[in-house]
Amino acid sequence: MLRIGLFLLTNLAVMVLAGIIFNLLGIQGILAANGVDLNLSGLFLLCAIFGIGGALISLLMSKTIARMSTRTQVIDKPQTADEQWLVDTVRELSQKAGIGMPDVGIFPMPQANAFATGWNRNSALVAVSAGLLERFNRDEARAVIGHEIGHVANGDMVTLALIQGVVNTFVMFFARLVGFFVDRVILRNEQGLGIGYFVTSIVMDIVFGVFAMMVVAWFSRRREYRADHAGATLANRESMIAALQRIKSESEAGREQPLPSNMKAFGIYGNMGALLASHPPLEDRIQALRGQPQ
Repeated sequence: MLRIGLFLLTNLAVMVLAGIIFNLLGIQGILAANGVDLNLSGLFLLCAIFGIGGALISLLMSKTIARMSTRTQVIDKPQTADEQWLVDTVRELSQKAGIGMPDVGIFPMPQANAFATGWNRNSALVAVSAGLLERFNRDEARAVIGHEIGHVANGDMVTLALIQGVVNTFVMFFARLVGFFVDRVILRNEQGLGIGYFVTSIVMDIVFGVFAMMVVAWFSRRREYRADHAGATLANRESMIAALQRIKSESEAGREQPLPSNMKAFGIYGNMGALLASHPPLEDRIQALRGQPQ
């Protein structure tokens, strides 16, 4: 969930900033200064440039943002047996999945968690929490790593960035239509674009942006099943099921500690039960694995 949450929140921040810049750069050239005539094609083109651009910026920043937000320490030279095992396991499973060797890191969180991110499959970061290394046995931890490498091999970050770029475009487009409507129809401003347009469009960027996050989260939940299948294939199915069961039991026992608010959408646990949840309920994921053929 760390991977998706950080991407979504970074994208929302970029979109709000892009919306402000979009207004300051003279949107009057797109929205006519008098009357209600509106160059919809020109407006949509500019929204596509900013919307897709914002998603691509989020994608390119994802590795750096994830590392800084989680305080992940990238392992350059393994210093302990656990670090050596982690690097060796990531290398083995990456080769098996047919991707380049990712950076490998550990982040200092007591809850069992892990993430993988990066702008392409040959330049990724795979990190696990200190809690996961401490409490999971090697088979369970290997399955979790396989799950994260599955995200990389499946190109999930790129796929979600493309989806995000499309929804960003419509967010910006409809936010400005609403802003124009409020300014001209409700406030009856006839002298260019007034404060009603600028304030409303920025507010609607945020409101529509939340709905856009729901769309991306829905796609993310679908991708989680594929990553579980990858973990089951790269490691083995019983280990993947055991890892999910351990996460579920720790959550039910209250051992799972909440992630910082800016990271809740990106870990490997995901029984959030909300439209913004990037992961399906753990029980659903376990049942899906049990239903797969050997």
